[in-house]
Amino acid sequence: MHTIMTKVRPLIGWLTVACFLIFGKLWMAGLDHHAMAFGLFVWLFLVIIYVAFGVVHEAETLADMLGEPLGTLVLTLSIVVIEVVLISAVMLGSEGNATLARDTMYSVLMIVLNGVVGLGLLMGGIRHYEQSYNLKGASAYLSVIIPLTTIALVLPDFTTSTADGSLSPTQALMFSLLTIGLYGIFLWLQTGRHRGYFVAPDAQPIDAKEMAHKRPSAVDKKGLVVHFIMLLLNILPIVILSKSLAGILDYGIAATGAPAALGGIVIATLVFAPEGISALIAIRADRLTRAVNLCLGAVTSTLGLTVPAVLAISLYTGKPVLLGLPSSGIVLLVSTLILSSITFSNSRTTMLEGAVHLSLFVVFLVLVFSP
Repeated sequence: MHTIMTKVRPLIGWLTVACFLIFGKLWMAGLDHHAMAFGLFVWLFLVIIYVAFGVVHEAETLADMLGEPLGTLVLTLSIVVIEVVLISAVMLGSEGNATLARDTMYSVLMIVLNGVVGLGLLMGGIRHYEQSYNLKGASAYLSVIIPLTTIALVLPDFTTSTADGSLSPTQALMFSLLTIGLYGIFLWLQTGRHRGYFVAPDAQPIDAKEMAHKRPSAVDKKGLVVHFIMLLLNILPIVILSKSLAGILDYGIAATGAPAALGGIVIATLVFAPEGISALIAIRADRLTRAVNLCLGAVTSTLGLTVPAVLAISLYTGKPVLLGLPSSGIVLLVSTLILSSITFSNSRTTMLEGAVHLSLFVVFLVLVFSP
């Protein structure tokens, strides 16, 4: 049954792509009919979520074959590619959305660091009382997340080269290079000499030199190729459908008068839902290190890849990108980073940390609709 589902997911995605290629222009022209707009949005949202679970399945299969932390890295990068594509589709649309990238990255931070982490630690605390994880890995993630978050979402509000929360071309270029460089160094350490920081503390120690000399067997290589192709077959429909979803989402927010930040929340939920569920399942199975790698890895990859991508699009198209958060967002973001540093300063967690993170997540939701 599971094998059938694995094959059906990309098929449903590609059938939806075919429908939109044939009838998409006609459907998009009829968005003034709210029922049609809502129906198309629900259809695309559910299909993308469903196919995204296929992405997670194939990435997790590759994770089992490659081992940690390479496996989790494949998963987080796959999800972030989807996120970047969705944001880019909206940015390149006729109307554009100057704050979408900021809202999406901020929503990812709040959903992951407060929503998923909070719910997971609460569930894990109730079920297992205390849970242990690899403290060095979490500290490494946070040491990258904190400066990248500050540069991307806080600093633009305090620079004087521009009057709003945007960056000048020089700042955009230099900050993009800095972000890519810092993220590249982190990946080098994560997959090389310090990969032992990202495995469970009770796992066998990893010798990087020994791992470098190991080569997968012919069967393993064939399996890697097959699952990598399946990963692409699941990702590509999402990439193709993203433009249509972006157009419907943009129209829906404008027509209903919903907060502009809601678009970022929808995209963040869309791309991170499968990975978030995987993290919660890992916590329930008392594999907290795996969940920490998924959650903090998703945030790190989002900041490391989304910021350079959207700034590059902005420089290329000339469309403005506002990255600086409003004052209330900065307060909540700083509180979240401080709380995360405290939560992941001890190698064992309890349900108390989960309850506190969830409280901040509720505050985030309230401020979206009642700023």
